[in-house]
Amino acid sequence: MKKTYKIDVDCANCANKMEDAAKNTAGVKDATVNFMALKMIVEFEEGQEPKTVMEEVRKNCKKVEDDCEIFL
Repeated sequence: MKKTYKIDVDCANCANKMEDAAKNTAGVKDATVNFMALKMIVEFEEGQEPKTVMEEVRKNCKKVEDDCEIFL
């Protein structure tokens, strides 16, 4: 399952850090951040609950870029 989330991030490099953090989160099959559109597309592994996984994605993104935001 894929879902799209609105994000708030200041620079393209920060967006790349968020993408890497999301990709390395348990339950995420793949993630792509589009800095120009301020969107994150997340593909979840089979059987994962998106809301639960996205809470972890948000925590992991905050570790690498503390002023970013993901609107769930």
